[in-house]
Amino acid sequence: MARYGGVAPEEWGLEVSRVITGLPGGERTTALTFDACGGPGGNGYDADLIDFLRAHDVPATLFLNARWIDANPAEFDRLAADPLFEIGNHGSVHRPLSVRGRSAYGIAGTRDVGEVYDEVADNAEKLTGLLGHPPGFFRSGTAHYDDIATRIVADLGERVAGFTVNGDGGATLGASEVRREVTTAPPGAIVIAHMNHPGGGTAPGIAAAVPALLASGRRFVRLSEALG
Repeated sequence: MARYGGVAPEEWGLEVSRVITGLPGGERTTALTFDACGGPGGNGYDADLIDFLRAHDVPATLFLNARWIDANPAEFDRLAADPLFEIGNHGSVHRPLSVRGRSAYGIAGTRDVGEVYDEVADNAEKLTGLLGHPPGFFRSGTAHYDDIATRIVADLGERVAGFTVNGDGGATLGASEVRREVTTAPPGAIVIAHMNHPGGGTAPGIAAAVPALLASGRRFVRLSEALG
């Protein structure tokens, strides 16, 4: 609060300072990232999606909200123990990260520096206790930020993961649309999708897109592999 309480943000949105929106160039890599948002309507677990990734040895970064973790302890344990996946911080209550209460998609954001801190640090503490190490990456609910909030995330030791391609439109797209979005993702893309809506279009769309990309020479990576 002392450091940032009187500082006004200058940026707001999906692509602001310190938000990583792509992988380093020069390699035919793609990072698949899947959010589990938690809360009412958001605590589902897409076993078909995870089973497909495991069957095809496709790594991914999973951004898990504290509420989802609490609702799915057994699934969390299995995911955390699987070296195919790395676990990222998706916040405590899935809020856009703002020091002025900015909202996104009708979801109210954090109202001040203290709430930004709580949204990031509370789930980071939970994950550190469960994983035995702190998470390296953070993604807010809705992936919206202001530039003061991203500075706070950096001060807390995490990097902010944005995205290049919205693979499932916030878990609203059908399978054919997901397939199209993911198949056309360029090399170096970070793809965002969701793993908490079983029965939706995400799992079948990913299953349709990934084999073709693998056949074309695309390599899938966890964020930490590409970004260090």
